[in-house]
Amino acid sequence: MHVVFFNRSYYPDQTATGQLLTDLCEDLVREHGCRVTVVTGPPLLPSAPMQPARWRVFERQEHGGVKILRAAGTRFDKRRFAGRAANYVSYFASACVAGLRLERPDVVVALTDPPIIGLAAWLSSLRYRVPLVMAFKDLFPEVAALLPDFHSDTINAALQQVNRFLVRRAARNIALGETMRQRLIGDKGAPPERTVIIADWADTSAIEPGERENAFRREHGLAGRFVVMHSGNLGLAQNLETIVEAAARLRHRPEIQFVFQGEGVSKATLQQQVRDLGLSNVTFLPFAPKERLGESFAAADVFIVSLQRGLAGYIVPSKLYGILAAGRPYVAAVEEDCEVASLTRAHRCGLVAEPGDAGALADAVLRLFEDAGFRASAGGNARQLALQFDRRRQVARYVELFRELTGATSRAGAGCVPASGVRA
Repeated sequence: MHVVFFNRSYYPDQTATGQLLTDLCEDLVREHGCRVTVVTGPPLLPSAPMQPARWRVFERQEHGGVKILRAAGTRFDKRRFAGRAANYVSYFASACVAGLRLERPDVVVALTDPPIIGLAAWLSSLRYRVPLVMAFKDLFPEVAALLPDFHSDTINAALQQVNRFLVRRAARNIALGETMRQRLIGDKGAPPERTVIIADWADTSAIEPGERENAFRREHGLAGRFVVMHSGNLGLAQNLETIVEAAARLRHRPEIQFVFQGEGVSKATLQQQVRDLGLSNVTFLPFAPKERLGESFAAADVFIVSLQRGLAGYIVPSKLYGILAAGRPYVAAVEEDCEVASLTRAHRCGLVAEPGDAGALADAVLRLFEDAGFRASAGGNARQLALQFDRRRQVARYVELFRELTGATSRAGAGCVPASGVRA
């Protein structure tokens, strides 16, 4: 079975979506015997190689057994709307061309980077007369409200129409959780019988509960501290300024150290906020190499998962699954109807705080700091919950979905669960 994916971010990018898609594609090849092609864009990291040669619309590459069509595109500064728009449109145009010059696929899958890329995948599915799957990682135009330099009712209306067009034509729409599924059905007009849930994941064999006082802590001057970590993209959706404000409220407790691990468009702003407040209890670290991810997660005592108010169901924080795998408790600074909040309460693996409320976040961190017994039980519950979101299990659900659509005989194993209608 030949599966083709469309998404701008892919290996070697370090964005959550790019890494998850890389995991999925390489597992489909290695574990399930699929042929996989990805129509992706130039790496988002300026220092990364693999940019298509000048004047080529796309370039053929390969990594991890996956064929890559690296579509040409600009790499302007994405902190400004004009740069983001140019990057999106240039990749989209190249991807449309690449999508018509494929080895014949059996199924075409579009993610949502950029939000119009599903149109390129739809054209490709028409060209080859194969099923289209829309795998939603976030929903537009609602997420566009995060962009402080962009407010256009015309473009927002166009994005809404693009989504409504695609969900009606897709053979399956994949949501990351029940709230997102309801958003797709209620806000975008997705047919309920064709809208299923497959959550993101963590590799529970690569990320396991580990010794907290480890080499990673010592290297970064965190030995003996109570580490409160936010790990992942430092973007606009996470309401990260509230974490800095919470750190300011706890500056009188020098044993508590807040750590931002990752990169993103908000990093410079957060660093300036820390300098303006004169905080010494906030540390910034780069992304941990993949081979040290388990060690970096083990170095945390508590994590923070945050999301701006109004985004529940439009974005689902994928960082949650690595935290669960590490067996660490966390504070979920999210709305009550967010998937993260419902999982946290149902499985007692952390605390929920109001998003944007620095006082509530600081109080929750302090409670976890002072209650070692609750930390231990919540961490154990988190690890047990992680097994429901193991990488192998979630990838198998994609395989079953593709085989259902193509009518192929299942070779994924008797233990696999059909994706259709199954909650992750």
